[in-house]
Amino acid sequence: MTLDLSKFQATGVETCFHDRHINPQIYAGLDGSNWRLKDYEARGGYQALRKILAQGEGAGMTADQVIADVKASGLRGRGGAGFPTGLKWSFMPRALPVQKYLVCNSDEGEPGTCKDRDILRFNPHIVIEGMVIAAYAMGISVGYNYIHGEIFDAYDRFEEALEEARAAGYLGASILGSKHSFQLHAFHGFGAYICGEETALLESLEGKKGQPRFKPPFPASFGLYGRPTTINNTETFAAVPWIIRNGGQAYLECGKPNNGGTKIFSMVGDVERPGNYEIPMGTPFAKLLELAGGVKGGKKLKAVIPGGSSSPVLPADVMMNCTMDYDSISKAGSMLGSGAVIVMDDTRCMVKSLQRLSYFYAHESCGQCTPCREGTGWLSKMVDRIETGHGRPDDLALLDNVAENIMGRTICALGDAAAMPVRGMLKHFRHEFVHHIEHKTCMAGTNEHG
Repeated sequence: MTLDLSKFQATGVETCFHDRHINPQIYAGLDGSNWRLKDYEARGGYQALRKILAQGEGAGMTADQVIADVKASGLRGRGGAGFPTGLKWSFMPRALPVQKYLVCNSDEGEPGTCKDRDILRFNPHIVIEGMVIAAYAMGISVGYNYIHGEIFDAYDRFEEALEEARAAGYLGASILGSKHSFQLHAFHGFGAYICGEETALLESLEGKKGQPRFKPPFPASFGLYGRPTTINNTETFAAVPWIIRNGGQAYLECGKPNNGGTKIFSMVGDVERPGNYEIPMGTPFAKLLELAGGVKGGKKLKAVIPGGSSSPVLPADVMMNCTMDYDSISKAGSMLGSGAVIVMDDTRCMVKSLQRLSYFYAHESCGQCTPCREGTGWLSKMVDRIETGHGRPDDLALLDNVAENIMGRTICALGDAAAMPVRGMLKHFRHEFVHHIEHKTCMAGTNEHG
């Protein structure tokens, strides 16, 4: 597949944070100086909102038309699950005469992921416009953006953008003279990874301990304060204005069937130019790696974690034959997830890498479910034992067994997120674990990586 830069310039679908910066759609500027309302409007900002709220006979768009356009776009949730956005919006009981809520999940805590915070820093108004449009489509009058507790600058900037939008009539009562009213508020979280899970986020938003709820009931029927609620990721809302301005079909054609539009990938790890890259869905991984400057220092590619730390690792030969979309990565045995692409060169020790990941998930478990509370700790202790030269011959079978018994046995997916990296590492790099146990040394030549 050859990437057509003229197509990028027409749609604004490619962005990176280094020497390549072609007509960005989601990002406003590398230095963060072009995020103000006037800058956003100069780039066509709020035209989509004006389009749906236009007054007069035959003008504007109905809520059903907006949802139909989003369905036609093939937009899938950009937070990790990849659920079809238009279908999710259709679950909201729009005609129900009760308070309904819209929530943006900006609690970006997945290791390796850094896209949502940069959307909020570089172009907060695109998220606001996307949320106002979504609220119109679902008959919602109140919304919240739950922002990760450790990204203070993004929270402050979003608050400033909200003030600008309210003053310009894009938020509040009778938006742009229409019957649509929508109040949007920013909420600063507390830095807990578990609050990225949508029901734990709702608990935290209500002022309670951030722990996942049992489902059903689902948020569309019993969400924030027990009322119907729709939750989408930051990047998902950011895609909506372009879809409404240009049509769902045009967005779909930017990607591939069942994987419409573009996706921002956080290229991190052993690459020459780490950063965020927005490319069409279905772009070959080899092209994405090329955009990021290739493997750092000209070293050999060893492995890639393609969708954030919770997705199973893939060896280089498998990953180089993948395209960056939900279906291709799933077929290869992993997940597209949040879009954090963790690249590892041939000096990286898989045992050391898993040691760090397992510690993270054990630390971030909320403790509500026994398999997760106990199992993540066991996984972390066993991997640590192997890495530090105290591994036992039966540890690998025990790791497999513990991971298998965590999978699917917890209220939320954090247990699975801890188990899948273990299973992926043992599937593709078991020989490194065996070498650690038998020789008390690392196959990569060192136990320490900066």
